[in-house]
Amino acid sequence: MSAPLKETAASPFPPMSVSEMRHLGWKQCDFVLVSGDAYVDHPSFGAAVIVRSLEAIGMKVGIIAQPDWKNVEALRILARPRLGFLITSGNMDSMVNHYTAARKLRHSDAYSPGGAYGRRPDRALIVYANLARRAYKGVPVIIGGIEASLRRTAHYDYWSDKLRRSIMLDTKADLLIYGMAERTLGRVARSLDAGKPLTSLRNLRGVVYKLTRREMACRGIPEKDEYNPASPAGEAPLNEWSYLRLPSFEDALLDKKNFARSFALQMENADPYSAAALVEPSGEQYVIQNPPDFPLSREELDAVYELPYVRTPHPSYREAIPALKEVRFSLVSSRGCFGGCTFCALTFHQGRIVQGRSHDSLLREAGILAEDPEFKGYIHDVGGPTANFRGPACERQKTRGACPHRQCLFPDPCPMLSPDHQDYIQLLRKMRKVHGVKKVFVRSGIRFDYLLLDQAGGLDFLRELCAHHVSGQLKIAPEHISDQSLSYMGKAKSSVYRKFMDEFKRVNRQLGKKQYLVPYFIAAHPGSTLKDAVELAEFCRDEHFIPQQVQEFYPTPGTVSTCMYYTGIDPRSMKPVSVPRGDRERRMHKALMQYNQPGNYRLVKEALEKAGRRDLIGKGPKALIPQRPVSKQTGAKKGEQKKAGYRRGPG
Repeated sequence: MSAPLKETAASPFPPMSVSEMRHLGWKQCDFVLVSGDAYVDHPSFGAAVIVRSLEAIGMKVGIIAQPDWKNVEALRILARPRLGFLITSGNMDSMVNHYTAARKLRHSDAYSPGGAYGRRPDRALIVYANLARRAYKGVPVIIGGIEASLRRTAHYDYWSDKLRRSIMLDTKADLLIYGMAERTLGRVARSLDAGKPLTSLRNLRGVVYKLTRREMACRGIPEKDEYNPASPAGEAPLNEWSYLRLPSFEDALLDKKNFARSFALQMENADPYSAAALVEPSGEQYVIQNPPDFPLSREELDAVYELPYVRTPHPSYREAIPALKEVRFSLVSSRGCFGGCTFCALTFHQGRIVQGRSHDSLLREAGILAEDPEFKGYIHDVGGPTANFRGPACERQKTRGACPHRQCLFPDPCPMLSPDHQDYIQLLRKMRKVHGVKKVFVRSGIRFDYLLLDQAGGLDFLRELCAHHVSGQLKIAPEHISDQSLSYMGKAKSSVYRKFMDEFKRVNRQLGKKQYLVPYFIAAHPGSTLKDAVELAEFCRDEHFIPQQVQEFYPTPGTVSTCMYYTGIDPRSMKPVSVPRGDRERRMHKALMQYNQPGNYRLVKEALEKAGRRDLIGKGPKALIPQRPVSKQTGAKKGEQKKAGYRRGPG
């Protein structure tokens, strides 16, 4: 529970206690938002965006952040909301927040005061929603955020290692809003405020709801497959959607091919211009997913990020919120991503149609940052899911959406793709001139394959990047070196990354700078074999680079890669795919990327033997490890490790 604000005047923060409500002159909240994160009033935090967006249309929103989930009274501290509870687990899925890829408990929580662990439950969305229903019967419960969005239909749950049904059914929520929810939630709020019944909200884009068989018949929703282009309207009269039946949850449990087929159908119906409504039978109920909402226009996006955020945590907190540190002086310049990486869930959350904010809006926000007393002159990032994506991939996407059966960059760049960096170059140049700004960094992901495709301005952008927006190191994400692994990741071939490496070196030589690429790799991704992992280890050896941290593939809900991991099937082709399974096999993939660490010796040796690469054990410039490990008992020093045959990377 938060402490009351010290101010006697109305606070600029949304209330977290009854006393704060009284300071604002409120008798009742219209909505109470329950979140698994501490409340930070900054546009990089989803709860803040929702609160400020609802305030902009006249709604009164109170916050219950990180409530005691064992006590129903924790959801009564702001009294009964007039219109409903809004429930989110926070900026991350609560299970990802709690556990590593090895299913081990994390020791901290970046979204809690002081980074303290244990301020939210596992599967927070389910726990909070059930608590809200107990607190006030009859009050609508609406769930949203990343956990709801990516679990909206049947999904594989890595932590229990089983298929789970739609989170709509486990939370017993009245409505689920998926994706970026500002517009849809505004429509929901206005409808409830006008006294419309909950059933009227089932005609909105971007929502998921549940029906019984009888209700299906009453609404005229067919139980058999049917597909026609969906209506483009934001709100649809009854039955205006076309419906597509997914395999039932029970069928998916019986045969993993059915789950892969279901996932493929969901991928094909993820674009607002072409998607059908999806019907997923589950027991005696049906989960209905309406087509996604259209992306916000540039003007709407500008308006969202220029709402009156205080840009700090709620003043009731006595300790800092670690997650704010990296984003406090960063700017979100775009939403959406057409990159098509199979391990990323953005297609299911933000969509493939990229929308960028205007220069004027971003420059105004930069000016606000520069006036902050704690601003030191450094903007940490100007980017989004992919920094150098500033708009739709092609002209077609502006009016007809993303192609349901083709990716923009993979396996080969689409001929319709229009790579362009001029807008981003101009934006960064303007940003550097903002009064009080010393340096502007670009720390979001850069798609180097997209950069190289832009023959007119890609290398100009690279020069600008190296000259002004990198400080010694540029983090980049090739993800792997094996072309086989890259194909399952939806990434360009390794030759493209090698070409980018050459261009990066050439540009920095011309600039007279000593700057380095820091590549990010994923170990044990579906489709990767030990042979592929060895190929990556040899690349690290040849480049004299040993990554300090290695990301083991993490099967999170809503990704193609997770579907591959669970089913052993690539849903894009419905063909079998080999999957590294078991802790030891996954650890071997990871150990090969840090082959020089003595603690990894046994795993690396076992992996090399299994891969038939004994030639990399022993002496010589190509060897990864010596024939015998350095003795652990003697605590070998660096010089002894080198003498024994270990190679040390620059990091």
